[in-house]
Amino acid sequence: MLKINMFSSADKVKGQGVGSAYAELLNMLDKYFSDEFIININRYTPSDVSHYHTVDPQFFLSTFLKKRRGTTVGYVHFLPETLEGSLSLFSPFQKIFDWYLIKFYGRMDELVVVNPTFIPKLVEAGLTEEKITYIPNFVSTEQFHEVSRKDKLSYRDEYGIEPDALVILGTGQIQQRKGIDDFIQLAKDNPDVQFIWAGGFSFGKITDGYDRYKEYYDNPPKNLLFTGIVERDDIMKLYNLADVFLLPSYNELFPMSILEAFNCGTPVMLRDLELYHSIIKDTYISTDDIKGMQAAIDKIKNQPDLLNEYVEKSREAARYYSEENVAKIWDDYYHKVARKA
Repeated sequence: MLKINMFSSADKVKGQGVGSAYAELLNMLDKYFSDEFIININRYTPSDVSHYHTVDPQFFLSTFLKKRRGTTVGYVHFLPETLEGSLSLFSPFQKIFDWYLIKFYGRMDELVVVNPTFIPKLVEAGLTEEKITYIPNFVSTEQFHEVSRKDKLSYRDEYGIEPDALVILGTGQIQQRKGIDDFIQLAKDNPDVQFIWAGGFSFGKITDGYDRYKEYYDNPPKNLLFTGIVERDDIMKLYNLADVFLLPSYNELFPMSILEAFNCGTPVMLRDLELYHSIIKDTYISTDDIKGMQAAIDKIKNQPDLLNEYVEKSREAARYYSEENVAKIWDDYYHKVARKA
């Protein structure tokens, strides 16, 4: 049996995609490969593979004990540019962190990216392409799945939402990078539509634009519900009660929220970022900006049956990025890199 040590602090901060991806991977490994892998969490015992999910300084220091770590694998959930609009850090500290992040990735024997478009960017930063592997994110169908019409109406009743209301859901941390300003403006411009944003301030006052967004959070338009950070069971309900999942982000890797929406059969609307083209092309309602989002909403209001096509597209994407398919990739990958130690 292979010994794999997982190093992560992602579960300490709720409401962030890194934590969701980490939880999904651990659950999948336990479900499919409990007889193949011995998994340890944040233990510095000898291992065949050490998989680093977060870039904590103590984890960085542990990489200097090469013989005990086996093959070191770094999970690339973000790059310096993807953090812009997320945290408000004093400029010198930001530059130091950006340098440290690339230094951390450079300490790894192998890297895993969740989007292939980031491979050339890592190479540009000085990392070796041969050690970078693309493995997509996934979510469990046991946790995120479609429910019956009756259950959807029951979920709406829980949240005090009318059965025939048009509901648009957004999820994630409340920060500029997520396009929250456009989401709020769309709510103001469409008082006949129920908007819901599930998420909060995972990093508190160092969130970029915290004071301004806290004011919106405390005093939203009447048709905009901020739920705060919610548990995974509750977010599944929100995907199912929504007619559309809208993620207006300016920068992403491979959002877990999109996969969660796909698994629930919820039509997805996105700001059309280039990085989506290589992973989920033709599966979502594509918009360039807030004008495009408004045009799409107007079209849905007038012809709600248009969403049926995107329900099917979400279902197809969910099958492609199924837990079973990605589990096989991880199984092969861990055995392959362990042999390199």
